[in-house]
Amino acid sequence: MTDRDPKGNPPMGSDRPNPATPARGQGPSVPPVPPPPPPVTRVRAPGAVPANDEAGPRYEPRASAPGEDLPGAAPATPETPDRGVEESATLAGGERPESNGAPTSGTGTGAHVATTPDATPTPSPSAQTSADDGADAPLSEGGRHVVPTAAELVEGAPDAPAAAPADSAPAAGAAPVPAGAPRPAPVEEWLRRQVAEGRWSQPHDVLGPHPVDGGTSVRVVRHLATAVRLVRPEGDDIELESEGDGLWAGATADTLGRYRVEADYDLDDASDADDATWTTDDAYRFPPTIGELDLHLFGEGRDEQLWQHLGAHVRTVDGVDGVAFTVWAPRATAVRVIGDFEGWEGRTTAMRRLNDLGVWELFWPGALEGQRYKFQILTDGGWVERADPFARRTEVPPLTASVITDSRYEWSEGDRAWMEQRAATTTHDKPMSVYEVHLGSWRPGLSYREVADQLIGHVQYLGFTHVEFLPLSEHPFGGSWGYQVTGYYAPTARFGSPDDLRYLIDRLHSAGIGVIMDWVPGHFPKDEWALAKFDGHALFEHPDPRRGEQLDWGTYVFDFGQPQVRNFLVANALYWMEEFHIDGLRVDAVASILYLDYSRTEWLPNIHGGRENLEAISFLQETNATAYKRYPGIVMIAEESTSWPGVTQPTSAGGLGFGQKWNMGWMHDSLEYVQRDPAYRAYHHDELTFSFVYGFSEQFTLPISHDEVVHGKGSLYGKMPGDEWQKLANVRAYLSFMWAHPGKQLLFMGQEFAQVAEWSEERGLDWWQADDPGHNGVQRLVAELNRVYRETPALWTHDATADGFEWIEGGDAPHSTIGFLRKAGDERLAVFVNFSGVPVERRFGLPTAGEWVEVLNTDATEYGGSGVGNLGSVTAEETPWAGRPASAHLVVPPLGAVWLRLTD
Repeated sequence: MTDRDPKGNPPMGSDRPNPATPARGQGPSVPPVPPPPPPVTRVRAPGAVPANDEAGPRYEPRASAPGEDLPGAAPATPETPDRGVEESATLAGGERPESNGAPTSGTGTGAHVATTPDATPTPSPSAQTSADDGADAPLSEGGRHVVPTAAELVEGAPDAPAAAPADSAPAAGAAPVPAGAPRPAPVEEWLRRQVAEGRWSQPHDVLGPHPVDGGTSVRVVRHLATAVRLVRPEGDDIELESEGDGLWAGATADTLGRYRVEADYDLDDASDADDATWTTDDAYRFPPTIGELDLHLFGEGRDEQLWQHLGAHVRTVDGVDGVAFTVWAPRATAVRVIGDFEGWEGRTTAMRRLNDLGVWELFWPGALEGQRYKFQILTDGGWVERADPFARRTEVPPLTASVITDSRYEWSEGDRAWMEQRAATTTHDKPMSVYEVHLGSWRPGLSYREVADQLIGHVQYLGFTHVEFLPLSEHPFGGSWGYQVTGYYAPTARFGSPDDLRYLIDRLHSAGIGVIMDWVPGHFPKDEWALAKFDGHALFEHPDPRRGEQLDWGTYVFDFGQPQVRNFLVANALYWMEEFHIDGLRVDAVASILYLDYSRTEWLPNIHGGRENLEAISFLQETNATAYKRYPGIVMIAEESTSWPGVTQPTSAGGLGFGQKWNMGWMHDSLEYVQRDPAYRAYHHDELTFSFVYGFSEQFTLPISHDEVVHGKGSLYGKMPGDEWQKLANVRAYLSFMWAHPGKQLLFMGQEFAQVAEWSEERGLDWWQADDPGHNGVQRLVAELNRVYRETPALWTHDATADGFEWIEGGDAPHSTIGFLRKAGDERLAVFVNFSGVPVERRFGLPTAGEWVEVLNTDATEYGGSGVGNLGSVTAEETPWAGRPASAHLVVPPLGAVWLRLTD
């Protein structure tokens, strides 16, 4: 390990104001109107994922009982008939129609219209983009799109005639327009075609209701309709006229108020007239569902609850139930949301660009919880499909669509008590031993709910204080163990729904077990349907490959200097703590985040010419400071493999602000030591003792993690030399050394019973080995280690200071034996570990004369040992020894450890 002194360590910037959020801006007000028509009976829609609540008032919170079904979507009612969308592939394993990167052109009724680039005329010079290839729009000085309104374009368009096209005859049966009656606002032909194909960035400027001289104009898109009318609660319907290209328009001298759109279709397979008539709400009559303050905070990268404002959210707007879709795509020419609610077609679901920041929004009435969706984004190279970066639920991999979700989970009293207690303490004030779990292979086939009882029972028996899950965020490739994330805000659907995960965490908290999750903010995979080149350009990733790619892993690296990207990540850390009551995050691969030259031969220096990633340092500081500020009692843990200084120092002192750091040096040195034959350990005694030199420089956790028992490294048992008995004895001695060493502990699943084979994510643990007397003895020892650890403050009170540690014997290399004291207040615990193959019988110095009780002996027969020991206690005499005022003759068993506590 080499010293790495960061240059230009920026001051902490997370102590920023956190203004209370006022009522969200809702755009222009809607004129007062009579109440909406009574709701229709809901039934489950084709393509809908099962949801929590299909009965009772929608959107009202209610209790969620264990095992209860999650909310599902309801679809088609008599007013919104089935559009022929295939059955949901999420749970059934089927497929939905794919577009191969380009939108399909059907309406879902069985009739299809070919959409060709040549069909779209070239717009006037003032047009935002070409109708086909998504040419660049005008840019501001800052490089962002400047999007003129439709009114500006119509007003400033060249000499194109404003009259309706020749094929825009009035609908059959429409009454003549009286002289002086209001007319629909005129729209240029090129703009009309852009809107009809969902290629326009401001569709709300053309569609929906707008004031005109003498009344109100309204325009809608209904491709293939034969007649369209507005249906109003008071019964005064308004017939619309076809303008061509699927657009229909009309006007009224009255205040329009609330209305729905009724469209007739000529369907050959319709059984009656009602089957050929669809009545829906108009998505383009609603104001924006994200407020100006939210947009401002996101623009500055300071929205600490960003997940509440971007993504898909069930809303009720102006009395209409639907879903608000919001996405960030600053370089997109146009954005459309597609999904089960509209047949995956896209031409009628264009989103509006709200500002130069590139946030797009659309409220879609009638979209339901449990339905799937994606975003279609028009880039310089054409249309691409992307999953929602803020999706809070997804399809089960390998399917990739996002899923609308709305949690109604109610946390139990046990969880509330846990959260209150957590907020009153820190992990430094209490014992902390962590059981690391890969959920998919702990017991394969179990869901979040099904695993709860078995996992809780096992952890309680072993006595661990916390469970740490390998990443639970959605990831496409199971072989990545969750470390290549595509859905940062979505728990993996492999094991159930988001509320199912809440249930598991609730149960763990109620059982007194904390929950930590691995978090991967350093890099993300290149899957084209996810974050990579999201809007056709580098967006979430750094644009320069010398900083934006991690070649070892074949992934992209986040652009930590981009405020919106930092906001995405900081808010994500807060999201897991807020929405899932996670007690801590273990941040993966911190060294790859800190160093610009990490595993690179060509790299881009920082502004000072150094290799420290200054933007990443600031990002980590902001994440940690904000998490600790908002959620007292949580713990942020760094997997940092270098000697970067101040990892667990507070940000106010220039540190990174983590609460714990994995002691990778201890792990490496100690495993190197115990893998040697006992006959050669005497020559490598420093590997056993060096960790005590720097052991108090940080707040350390001692990890024997998944990384150490996989890919040919062998299990902990497999690393040990000797025969079966010696291997098991080595494991017992090593674990006792680990638990007595200053720092917290983390042990990966399977090592608690000394599994013989190394871990593989493709199969479960070899639980049958825990029934073998020798392996079962290791498991009983781990339970006893945790029991004594929790009951002995000397083992955890002063983990990060030398006040809690004293050497008794550190230099007995010939016997491969060490001895030390752990202390807190008046409590003293003497620890002796013998890594040689023969018993060590000799005098050791002790701080006080009296009876010292043997609280732990790893060679006890109940753990599978040979029974060598001290008959339960030793008596220390006032005989000075090795600088101590007292001493005792002690037997330390071969490949064993003895813990002694002074009696009162």
